[in-house]
Amino acid sequence: MAAGFVCVALAQADDGAPQPSWSLSGFGSAGLAYSDHDGADYATSLLKGAGVGASGRWSGSVDSRLGAQLSVKAGAQWSAVLQVISEQRLDHTYRPIVEWANLQYQATPDLALRIGRIALPMFLAADYRKIGYAYPWARTPVEVYGAIPITNSDGIDATYRWHRGSLKNLTQVFFGRTDLRLPADGRIEVRRLAGFSDTLEYGAASARVSMLSSELTVDALRDVVDGLRQFGAAGAALAQYYALDHKRVDAIGIGASYDPGHWFAMAEMGRMRSHSFYGDTTSVYASGGYRVGHFTPYLAYARIHTNGGGAPHLELAGLPAAAAAAGAGMNAYLAALSTTIPVQRTISAGLRWDCLASAALKLQLDQVTPLDGSRGTFINVQPAFRSGRRVTVASAVLDFVF
Repeated sequence: MAAGFVCVALAQADDGAPQPSWSLSGFGSAGLAYSDHDGADYATSLLKGAGVGASGRWSGSVDSRLGAQLSVKAGAQWSAVLQVISEQRLDHTYRPIVEWANLQYQATPDLALRIGRIALPMFLAADYRKIGYAYPWARTPVEVYGAIPITNSDGIDATYRWHRGSLKNLTQVFFGRTDLRLPADGRIEVRRLAGFSDTLEYGAASARVSMLSSELTVDALRDVVDGLRQFGAAGAALAQYYALDHKRVDAIGIGASYDPGHWFAMAEMGRMRSHSFYGDTTSVYASGGYRVGHFTPYLAYARIHTNGGGAPHLELAGLPAAAAAAGAGMNAYLAALSTTIPVQRTISAGLRWDCLASAALKLQLDQVTPLDGSRGTFINVQPAFRSGRRVTVASAVLDFVF
């Protein structure tokens, strides 16, 4: 993609067009987190291999990352961007990944077309989700942003902007796909990813609504599905329910913020519905803060819950003893699987100190409580873990841009 853009730029240069302009920027976060509970790992995403807690009371992997972005512009119409990020992955490595890589054509002053790897436009912080310096907290609220851990898609999009006085509006439609490799040759496939996003700005106020639909395939449960099929027609029906094989997933996000300068307030809500055992979840957060010189104390509340439903299980009545014993083991596994559906609340208090023109130090204290038998957003769950127990997480994060 980048090579293709260079060819276009060189062709324009040969025709006497202005030479391409290049800019290189970077960003990063250096974080340290502490958890008072070793029964599970607190993590910002299900796509991380470890967090803080069970893997160690202290961890620098929860929020730390380093990124670089190369932007190229050739003339008034063509531009390209490449963003590469290094952060902890599921395989516990920090191997860099390409977060963005796209080519843009400015068809008119208001209409832009892009092709390549593009940020998934869900939630207010979609365009700067990985750039900690751009938001007030140590991290985006995991109950809302962690519900959709995928942050980009490979495909095309179109954006159209218009304004009337102080009112500005940007509408985006997109279509693409995403592939994520998991350890042990596993894979997450998102196909037919299509959606719409609209952002409205008026003075210090902004709002965004986003919707997407896709087909999700995950390799992780294939053994469970194969096991269920051994229990006849009833088991086959359950296998179809639990199989994450081309299952439709719909999501909507609505958010608003008001930031006149001395203070800010913002809130977002997300709802995700999957035609699988993950079911239907709703997540929400609200946050506000007040700026005093270079310091910004803030508060936040976040919650995610499931909208009804349970974990269907095998009916064991009438089965032979051996089959009933195997079915009981399978039901125990399905019950444990249901605890991965996140139900959780977090109360946060923090302080941001803009210590330099391009750096901010954030101190944050979170009270995280998984609820209703769920493990919430925790990973690496140990036998000592108990849903309903409040977990304290303390974080210090230095965010910077350069």
